Amino acid sequence: MREITIRDTLSGEPRTLEAGPGGEVGIYACGPTTYGPIHIGNARPFVVFSLLRRFLAHEGYAPTLVINLTDVNDKIYDAARAAGVPSAEHAERMIAGYVADTDALGIGRPDHEPKATETIGPIVALIEDLVASGHAYESGGDVYFRVRSFPPYGQLSNRDPEAMDQGEEAGSAELKEDRLDFALWKARKADEDTAWPSPWGDGRPGWHIECSAMAEELLGLEFAIHGGGSDLVFPHHENELAQTEAARERPLAKIWMHNGMVESRREGGDADKMAKSVGNVFLLGEAIAAHGPEAVVGFLVSGHYRQPIAFGEGALEEAAARNQRIREFFRESDDPAGDPAAAVSERHDAFLDALADDFNTPRALAELFGLLADARREPLAGARAAAAEMLGLLGLESLAAGGEEGGGDADAERLLAERERARTERDFDRADEIRDRLAAAGWEVRDTAAGAKLVRRGS
Repeated sequence: MREITIRDTLSGEPRTLEAGPGGEVGIYACGPTTYGPIHIGNARPFVVFSLLRRFLAHEGYAPTLVINLTDVNDKIYDAARAAGVPSAEHAERMIAGYVADTDALGIGRPDHEPKATETIGPIVALIEDLVASGHAYESGGDVYFRVRSFPPYGQLSNRDPEAMDQGEEAGSAELKEDRLDFALWKARKADEDTAWPSPWGDGRPGWHIECSAMAEELLGLEFAIHGGGSDLVFPHHENELAQTEAARERPLAKIWMHNGMVESRREGGDADKMAKSVGNVFLLGEAIAAHGPEAVVGFLVSGHYRQPIAFGEGALEEAAARNQRIREFFRESDDPAGDPAAAVSERHDAFLDALADDFNTPRALAELFGLLADARREPLAGARAAAAEMLGLLGLESLAAGGEEGGGDADAERLLAERERARTERDFDRADEIRDRLAAAGWEVRDTAAGAKLVRRGS
């Protein structure tokens, strides 16, 4: 096994990955809150942690990847009311869209995708333990975590607790002992259509306690890596760390790993975090339909996971152009017979070393393109096989087939998937627009009992 180092947000230092006795590596990455279609920014942690799992498996580890689904939340209630549907139905529609969009990336699914609503028992049990230990208290049907009962609070985000704002989980100021406290359990409100029984009355869990319970349920404690976007460091991950360590007197995870934000580049060069609340999103499904999954994955691995990455006009076109250079290499090159050339082995090893060093995908890409350049200057035995292996670790294995960018059938199937997503979300105008685009490209959509199918016009 190659030694892997990851920069740990808690310590601020690179840390060597510690695996279990059989090479086990538990990874928990926070997934989306399912109130709307996901955008490119939501896709970044999915890609980062899916490919990290792939690399660890390549190196002989036994990784388990958990990416949760938050399916009960204030934002979901608001979106469901706006859509005129029950909140559970709305969340399931958004989950179906999320799964379809991330499936289309072609990099596989996590080992576990737990839902908060399916983990209520462990959530309630964890809250009960916090109440029993004095780290939490009931008030008016809500339950709050006593922040001051956990002296290390603020260690992950390096913030002064006195200057902190708990955001949407702050709860009711009238019910709290201290303004710093945050909600673990929320009593049911009159306009909420879901609730679960608990020792404190019917209600629902807070966001932070959901992830602590799901992570512990599936990976135990002190698992290898807890990850997510850097916007989750506070309050979400700070609170996860505090409530688990307060209840269990053991850390939740050994390494805290955070990816930078995808920023939407505006005219004039300014950049903002991509977010639905800001209104500057590029939906993942639309990006895949327009440019293909390889361009999206290629864009996301082109920057180091810890750094922000700017998504502006032309970003996917640039990624597609890089991908096309790779396709051309596989169409035009031949490997001489024999054992891999020394130059190929050197590039291959440097590529793997880059991924082992804080999952440095830009440096790995540079080694890949260096190998392609070497092999163009002089045919090198083993170059194609090595390049294909590298591409597989970057989620771009389809490029080794060497076909043309975005064949018509693949484009049409992506559009069909987007149409089905729009219909699921009751966006019938969008669905009709996509049907018209397919018709203009020579395809007829036939809705059958087995689902929608594409048929060439005249067939």
